[in-house]
Amino acid sequence: MKAAVWHGRRDVRVDEVPDPVVREPTDAVVRVTSSGLCGSDLHLYDVLTPFMTEGDILGHEPMGIVEEVGSEVEHLSPGDRVVMPFQIACGTCYMCSQDLQTQCETTQNRKTGMGGSLFGYTKLYGAVPGGQAQYLRVPQAHYGPIKVPDGPPDDRFLYLSDVLPTAWQAVAYADTPRSGTLVVLGLGPIGDMCCRIALHQGVEQVIGVDLVPERLERARARGVDVLDFSEHGDVADVIRDKTDGRGADAVIDAVGMEAHGSTAAALAQKSAGLLPKKIAEKLMTTAGVDRLAALHLAIDAVRRGGTISVIGVYGGMTDPLPMLTLFDKQIQLRMGQANVRRWVPDIMPLLTDGDPLGVDDFATHHMPLEQAPEAYEMFQKKADGAVKVILHP
Repeated sequence: MKAAVWHGRRDVRVDEVPDPVVREPTDAVVRVTSSGLCGSDLHLYDVLTPFMTEGDILGHEPMGIVEEVGSEVEHLSPGDRVVMPFQIACGTCYMCSQDLQTQCETTQNRKTGMGGSLFGYTKLYGAVPGGQAQYLRVPQAHYGPIKVPDGPPDDRFLYLSDVLPTAWQAVAYADTPRSGTLVVLGLGPIGDMCCRIALHQGVEQVIGVDLVPERLERARARGVDVLDFSEHGDVADVIRDKTDGRGADAVIDAVGMEAHGSTAAALAQKSAGLLPKKIAEKLMTTAGVDRLAALHLAIDAVRRGGTISVIGVYGGMTDPLPMLTLFDKQIQLRMGQANVRRWVPDIMPLLTDGDPLGVDDFATHHMPLEQAPEAYEMFQKKADGAVKVILHP
């Protein structure tokens, strides 16, 4: 089969690789019909390269048609249309019973000290082949895949894999009063969807901050009060001016670790080719590799006693934080990768009864899998108005 394969920093190719097969009785094999390109994929493209291995298959936002199931997969049959959550969870361990599927104890990566395994996301998270491919082996298929109805195009349901539950959790963790103000930093796919969900849930004022004109315009068209970061010397002051001098009730950091990394990350990348790989990996996991501008802005812009919801991915282990300010302002801080199955029952009615969140035209680009290298480059450079790219095997 063909798959998008990592060969090095900013080097993604479409290669012929072996077809996946059912190995365990809880496996399934799915023929992929659509697979999203995520901002987190750009971290693998450029920042987290010391954790990658040449030949890794990328992608963690797939959906498709079931081709084969193992003997213990009872709720799926060949021909079923399914979406795969980006995390791999068993559904029966203690963490899954607490709706913390990203912390699944069955698929936890104890050797690396990380949580549950993820599709297509480095050896830190299990080195599981990803879904930017023609076929995908799905472990824990007795629980993970989400059956969706036939009929609507893939775009109606594809975002259940990541974008929708990730944004939904970010808004839930922000816990903004309906009469209050929510600020969303970063209007990429997740930040954009956070704004849509918050407005749908009745939050009175939603302010979106970005500096890419196309992203600002997309959010403005949905009723978001947008701020162009490049036009204001102090965005936090502008937000305070809009909130009686207090600041926002809640701020969502949907930026996280920027796709171009930081000085420490760049040093680790360069070292990866000169030092033993384990040393380069150690440098990445012990250095403060993140640019924290968005998080510092969130801390500045939120009101005293407010909440910061961090949904953007960070990768540093020793990033400095202004603990005095966090403590003094009595800021509540919530974060973590989305627990997909936790939020599906809340989201599914919005996909089967109309399209209030605008998922049908959420993607800006649909491209064949063969153009994955061009898609990665375009998405990283934010060229051609790219906000969300879908690959079709």
